[in-house]
Amino acid sequence: MANDYKVLAQAALPATTASVIYTVPSATSTVLSTVTICNQNSSQSSYRIAVVPGGGAPLTHNYLAYDVPLQANDTTALTLGITLAATDIVNVYATTSSVSFSLFGTEVT
Repeated sequence: MANDYKVLAQAALPATTASVIYTVPSATSTVLSTVTICNQNSSQSSYRIAVVPGGGAPLTHNYLAYDVPLQANDTTALTLGITLAATDIVNVYATTSSVSFSLFGTEVT
């Protein structure tokens, strides 16, 4: 088994648009170790993060964070250590377009 430590995804998305920013590749497991959420605006925003096993639209029970406030010009780092299987997705959302997400972890093949 090979471990590939890496930046899994980085994205700044349109406001109020839920988007998949990472899909676990086939024949791979991923350990999602850290997620950073950065608000680059002078006003407060909020964000959502969901992990959806096997892909698809997030359901209520898939959310790790839901409408969490993020102060102006602030960054939050979440240390998670979540194991994801092939085809699982990470879906994110923010109330403003000035929020960026970065995912760090390990792909195991």
